Amino acid sequence: MRDPTLSMSCLKCLKYTMCVVNLIFFICGAAIFGLGIYLMTTSKFAALLPSLEAMNIANTLFIAGIIITCVSFLGFLGALKENRCLLISFFVLLFILMLVELAVACALLMFETQVDKYITSDLNSSLDTSLTQRQQNNNTKDDWDIVHNTFHCCGINNSSDWTSGIPESCCMSSFCIQNDTKQYWPKGCYTKLKETFENNLLNAGIAVIVACVIEVLGMCFSMTLFCHISRSGLQYK
Repeated sequence: MRDPTLSMSCLKCLKYTMCVVNLIFFICGAAIFGLGIYLMTTSKFAALLPSLEAMNIANTLFIAGIIITCVSFLGFLGALKENRCLLISFFVLLFILMLVELAVACALLMFETQVDKYITSDLNSSLDTSLTQRQQNNNTKDDWDIVHNTFHCCGINNSSDWTSGIPESCCMSSFCIQNDTKQYWPKGCYTKLKETFENNLLNAGIAVIVACVIEVLGMCFSMTLFCHISRSGLQYK
């Protein structure tokens, strides 16, 4: 026969574990949300992928922050108040998020070649736009300069992508800017990104698995509390 005291202790431990974990995720989500707002108000982002202009870095962080804070808030409040409605909403949202993540991962694996061609074509279009703007105004700065300086790369595949007027951000050092013999970063940004991803494919896979495990545990915890509240005869609060 089960000890009811032990059972209640386990459920309380489960409840407060859910509260603490969701509180941590809520704080992280709020930080990401704040960073997205900061970037939206302080930076002017030119779209590196014109067909996905709305999904720039700032907007992506903003949306991700909203999703994380809303879901974690539902889990925290549902566990703390033992509210069946909030707990089942938390379960459903986590389930939908996990399905979306798995669907995106499968689509990227299945259509890798098509996605690669699409991104390359879009980046070329963005590069042409940047070239036009630079020819009209020599002092023009955009996201390509930020990418060059951050990742130490130049163009899409290499510096030759800039058919005319290679930007100073492609230079390997400040001395290069003042010197007639300029040395540019040898690798293109997209090439370097693909190489980095391929070299860290195992880490990326582990990260996806860990995220799915966390979501599954969250669903299990919320459903356990939901069933306990139902057996206790408590109604919706």
